[in-house]
Amino acid sequence: MSDVSTENYVAEARRGIADPVLQRSLTSLQDRFGRGTAEAYRRLPEGPGLRLTAHAIREKAIANLDLLLETLAEKIRERGGRVFFAATAREAVDYCISVARRNGVRMVVKGKSMVTEEIGLNPALEAAGIEVVETDLGEYIIQLAGEKPSHIIAPAIHKTRHEVADLFARRLGIRRTTHPPELTQAAREALRAKFLAADMGTSGVNLACAETGHITTVSNEGNIRMATTLPRVHVAFMGMERVVARLDEYEIILRLLCRGASVQSMGTYVSFVGGPRRPGDADGPEEFHLVVIDNGRSRILADPQFREMLCCIRCAACLNVCPVYGKIGGHAYGFAYSGPVGAVVTPLLTGINRARDLCCGETLCGACKDACSMAIDLPRMLLALRAKLAYGDPDWGVAPAGRAERLAYRGWSRLVGNRRVYELALRLAALGQRLLPQAQGMILRLPPPLQGWTRSRDLFPLAPETFIERWRKGKVPRNEHRVQSKPRSGAAGSESASLSAQHSRSDGLKG
Repeated sequence: MSDVSTENYVAEARRGIADPVLQRSLTSLQDRFGRGTAEAYRRLPEGPGLRLTAHAIREKAIANLDLLLETLAEKIRERGGRVFFAATAREAVDYCISVARRNGVRMVVKGKSMVTEEIGLNPALEAAGIEVVETDLGEYIIQLAGEKPSHIIAPAIHKTRHEVADLFARRLGIRRTTHPPELTQAAREALRAKFLAADMGTSGVNLACAETGHITTVSNEGNIRMATTLPRVHVAFMGMERVVARLDEYEIILRLLCRGASVQSMGTYVSFVGGPRRPGDADGPEEFHLVVIDNGRSRILADPQFREMLCCIRCAACLNVCPVYGKIGGHAYGFAYSGPVGAVVTPLLTGINRARDLCCGETLCGACKDACSMAIDLPRMLLALRAKLAYGDPDWGVAPAGRAERLAYRGWSRLVGNRRVYELALRLAALGQRLLPQAQGMILRLPPPLQGWTRSRDLFPLAPETFIERWRKGKVPRNEHRVQSKPRSGAAGSESASLSAQHSRSDGLKG
């Protein structure tokens, strides 16, 4: 598995918030894609309700995953392809390295793939002495920079063209230019030589169809096609959940994937691959391998609370609307997956205690569920993860929250359960707050361990008297008249209704 740094969530989030370049890029991304996704769903011939149909399709596929994967593997093998089921990231990587060594591979050109980021394919191949070159432009940029993706479909969103210009001048030896077409042309020329020299190509899998025995890759650059057709060997990596039963279901998911990912009716390049080159084919690899990866997905499948997460097709629609991701960026999440999808799936794959900050850092505003192309209830699963952190779960190996936190909530529960003690505590707090720094009637800073509440906001002080105390003393006016549902006709009726309405407005505090 790739490096996991979820423990650095808070520090990386602060760094992202303080980065003005990242802030402008994220705002632009969410303005373009986030707002356009809802409109793209509305323009569907079937309307936004197609998302619910897709959700049902995905749930049916997950419920029959064993049969669908067996059917898919059988059809691919019939066409001369090879299928390997990897229980762990290590098994998937080792299989790829064994295929590379058997074929004398010295260079691999790699199509954009999040699952290969998850399993750490690049560093493993490099450690085996095999050169790996990313072919997606964004992935190529961050590979040259020695960084990790910050977005599922826009991995270099955190880079400006000036930074790319400096990077290309330094790493590719070209004349420095900030003109995007010239930078793109420089990348094309550098990658073209790699495509022609590569012995193996790798890719991810956006979706697979059991009925036809094909996998699909979707892109807007076309470089994945170069990686899957030019080299002698093609190895595709697929999370085991990325399969549907029939071609008609496949078409629905594919349309929603493109709308959720980039507000398109269809991706520019959609490729169907089902095996090696056959006699008479103009291109294609001599060997085709499909690596089906578990790596913790079976555990998710076995848990009714989180099984819905396997419906996800990684379209990134949730990232494009999430207010948290829109401020902290993708690097804060410390793993291949960021945003709301990362906040759920990363704890499940890497450890709930280890990645606790991710699920606790989301706002639960529900925007991710509204934008999700598969209508997945991410907020529900975020709450389920928080519940496991609060109470512990031996099945998932989750230790409950710290002793101090449990004691604090237990004390609060007892405090609010006793009226007299609660009122006494409020009086003491009202007196104690006078010692805190204040300005213009606001508390500027709370003492530890509550100082986080005032790190970026001021707080209203407690009122000298509570509402209940004012009520007992008769300071809150009581409404003795009610507005009649049917005012009497005539001048007298109108005058009575008017007086009642005025009284209601004057007594608005009571409601």
